[in-house]
Amino acid sequence: MTQPVPQHPASASKEAERSPFARLAELLAGHEPGKPLISLSLGEPQHPVPDFVQPVLAKHTADFGRYPIAKGIEPFRKSVADWLGRRFMLPRAIDPETEVLVLNGSREGLVFAAIAAERYVAARRGKPAILMPNPFYPAYGAGARAAGCEQVYLPTKAENDFLPDLDALSDDLLARTVAFYIASPANPQGSVASRSYLNKLKSLADRHGFLIFSDECYSEIYTVNPPGSMLEAAGPDLKNVVVFQSLSKRSNLPGMRVGFAAGDKSFLAAFHELRNVAAPQVPVPLQQVAVAAYGDEAHVEENRRLYRLKFDLADQILGSRYGYKRPAGGFCVWLDISALGTEEAVTLRLFKEGGVRVIPGSYLARQQPDGSNPGKGYIRLALVQDSDTTAEALHRLVEVLG
Repeated sequence: MTQPVPQHPASASKEAERSPFARLAELLAGHEPGKPLISLSLGEPQHPVPDFVQPVLAKHTADFGRYPIAKGIEPFRKSVADWLGRRFMLPRAIDPETEVLVLNGSREGLVFAAIAAERYVAARRGKPAILMPNPFYPAYGAGARAAGCEQVYLPTKAENDFLPDLDALSDDLLARTVAFYIASPANPQGSVASRSYLNKLKSLADRHGFLIFSDECYSEIYTVNPPGSMLEAAGPDLKNVVVFQSLSKRSNLPGMRVGFAAGDKSFLAAFHELRNVAAPQVPVPLQQVAVAAYGDEAHVEENRRLYRLKFDLADQILGSRYGYKRPAGGFCVWLDISALGTEEAVTLRLFKEGGVRVIPGSYLARQQPDGSNPGKGYIRLALVQDSDTTAEALHRLVEVLG
C-alpha cells in the first residue's frame, strides 16, 4: 500500500522543494557548452504566436483601463464551455455561469485550488493529505504546502504506464485525502489515462469525498488519438471533478497566462470566493484573445502537425535507444539512460560535449519512503524547438551517448 513520505531533515526538504530549473542551473554552472547551445530542458513552446492575437489585443486595448471581474467575462466563459462541448464527449453541456472560472494560466489555479480544497472538503480522518504523481509538475507540491497538507507522492513507473497505481492506495490514506492531482497527458512521460482509469479514480473520489484536480494542459498535443478528459467520467453533476486548462501549450501562448478551471460548481463557488480576494485577475484583452483562440482550431491543428514532424524525427534518430517510445501525448521525451551513468552525469556530459541542455529526471520527482526516486535514471527532453534544431539536438545526443 502507498504510504506517506516520511519527514526529511530540513535541508533535504528545502532542496527537494526547489525549482528543478534552479537546480539544473547550479549543476551546469561553471561549465561551457561544447557546441552552440540547444535547450531542450524547458517546456516553453517556441512555435509562432497565432496571427489573430495582435488584432484582438489592438481592438480591446482600452479594456486594460479597468479591473477585470474574478470569474471571467461572459464571452470567455461561454467560449470555454462551447469548446469543451465540441472537444470532449461530456455527460451534458457545461454551464458557463457556474462551472467555468478564468485563470492566469493553469499553474496559479492549481496552487490556489489546493488551498480552497483544504477548506472545502469534509473533515478528514487523520492528517489531511494531497496526492500527486511522482514525477510531477512542481505547482502540485506548492499547492499542497500552501494548504498545509501532507504531500503524498505516488510513483509512476513503466509497469503502470507511468500513471499512479490506484489499486495500491489504502483506504486509510484515501480517507484523509483532500485532493488528488492527475495529469493526462502526463508530464514528463506523455502517458494518457484510459476511460476506465478515469472512471476508477472518480469512483474513489466519490467514495472517500476528495477532489480530483485534472491537469489537462497538454490535451491538444497528440499524434494519434485525442486524449479524453476527466469531465467525461465526471457524471452529470460533475461532482468532485475540476479540470485545468491553459492556452500556453494549445495555442503557443505561454507568456499570455490565460487558462481556466471547469467542473464541480459547488467547489468552484468556494474557489471563486478565495480567488476574488487573493488571486491575480486576468486582463480583459487577454480574455478576448482566449475567446478567439477557443473559437479556432486551425492554429491548433498546425501546432500538432509541427510536433508530429519532430516526433517523426525522434523515431528516426533515436529508434529504440534509451528506451525511447513515442508518447501518446504532450511534447516531452522521457529517456532511460540508467545504463550510461547517473542522470546528473549524463546531463552534464550532454551539455559539455554536445551543447544540449536537458533536465535530470530526479529533479522532477521526489524521494519515496523506500529511498527510491522514480525519476532516477531518466532525462527529459522537451521538443519545443523548430524541426531543424530538434534534429540537430537529437543527433548530438546520440553522438555523445552512443
